[in-house]
Amino acid sequence: MPRVLISDKLSPAAVAIFKERGVEVDVKPGLDKEELAKIIGDYDGLAIRSATKVTAKLLEQAKKLKVVGRAGIGVDNVDIPAATARGVIVMNTPFGNSITTAEHAIALMFALARQIPTADASTQAGKWEKNRFMGVEITGKVLGIVGCGNIGSIVAERGIGLKMRVIAFDPFLSVERAEQIGVEKVELDDLLARADAITLHTPMTAQTKNILSAENIAKTKKGVRIINCARGGLVDEVALRAALDSGHVAGAAFDVFIEEPATANPLFGHPNVVATPHLGASTNEAQENVALQVAEQMSDYLMRGAISNAVNFPSITAEEAPRLKPFIALAEKLGSFAGQLTDAPIAKITITYEGAVAGLKIKALTSAAVAGLLRPLLADINVVSAPSVAAQRGIVIEEMTRAVQGDYESLITLSVTTATQERSVGGTVFHDGKPRILSIKGIKVDAEFTPSMIYVTNDDKPGFIGRFAGLLGEAGVNIATFALGRDQEGGSAIALVAIDGPAPEGVLAKVGKIAGVRQAKALKF
Repeated sequence: MPRVLISDKLSPAAVAIFKERGVEVDVKPGLDKEELAKIIGDYDGLAIRSATKVTAKLLEQAKKLKVVGRAGIGVDNVDIPAATARGVIVMNTPFGNSITTAEHAIALMFALARQIPTADASTQAGKWEKNRFMGVEITGKVLGIVGCGNIGSIVAERGIGLKMRVIAFDPFLSVERAEQIGVEKVELDDLLARADAITLHTPMTAQTKNILSAENIAKTKKGVRIINCARGGLVDEVALRAALDSGHVAGAAFDVFIEEPATANPLFGHPNVVATPHLGASTNEAQENVALQVAEQMSDYLMRGAISNAVNFPSITAEEAPRLKPFIALAEKLGSFAGQLTDAPIAKITITYEGAVAGLKIKALTSAAVAGLLRPLLADINVVSAPSVAAQRGIVIEEMTRAVQGDYESLITLSVTTATQERSVGGTVFHDGKPRILSIKGIKVDAEFTPSMIYVTNDDKPGFIGRFAGLLGEAGVNIATFALGRDQEGGSAIALVAIDGPAPEGVLAKVGKIAGVRQAKALKF
């Protein structure tokens, strides 16, 4: 009988699920790291929330551990690479908090519109300031949603039910999906200019950090109200305070902050700010949902080998893993390559499996490719949730298989279609087990994936390589490998360069100014 340790506070319903499914369970919340390290070696599974830190050091003591289950979305408290290296599956419950978080955003919007917290404090202080607290109606107002995925679409549904006009900015939201859920898809500047209330429901990534910067806050409609129940850091808090002080922003309601616990914050103390201590998931129903889900998922894995909502491995059997693993790495890196170069909304993803790889479990490979593609903008995505996240955004995924057409035993080609272009990238796994890029936009090129790379498209003209390499040398960038390709003499050319460490700031801008260069982009793998 497998044994599971619950080391954080979970609903008693989770314990009942484990026992019903034949799993022995111990509940020991509040252990310090030394106490946990002493006993973790006795368990096959570890169920946690956010308090327990699953470090590489702890995992070294977990000789029997097969699965870590996180009751919730974020897995920042788990060392994913270390867990993967030890063959430990890490699961989360990405959708258990969605309704609760969406409802909290709506509640905060109402609190702002009717100044409920300050009116409550005034009334309970013995005052009767009826004329002071003049509110605004929600009906007929424009609700702007930044990030219209799982939670954002629920907020949209609630907003429509409140007779609001809902507009949404989300690079991954298709026009068809927007029409299906009843929202108008817009660009960010349009949303900023039109929205009476803006609510954020996007993960924190390099692209979304400070998405409401000082510059963007200045573009908002005067009198706007801003709600953030997603992630701290999506809004420049200092700039927002200045906009509140000037009266440009009528109010702000925040459940998340750049620094948490938020014992001090630039927004605190302003009469038109409502603040809650990260309560988005704090309802009895949400806690019950994530507890039940994590218990069900862990039990299914320990008793039957089924894997669901794993953040570090797709849903495959132990027998399939050795053959699939290198192709999973290839698919994810091909997706990441395309994702880092795609800025426009994605309409369709086509993945062609050619040769021997077509006989493998391509659903797992497709999940890996889509996860790699979407991860640059959707940080919390994993290989299991990727297809459903893509479907939520109306992205069509098409898989094709065929016999060998070229020189390689196996070939995977990923094509991404947007409203303005189609980009394809193909690759294979050599006998050394390493994935390689073989083609980009139909141009042959042969390169290994490395942690830091520079991708350049340019006109095939003499002198480019010398000027390009010279700029890198002047910037102190060491070139590890240099792969080139072109479609025809004097036509379009590609350079894919592996470098030792990230490209310094400014060097890509200089490369972009070389005559004939169309695009210069830093890539990370």
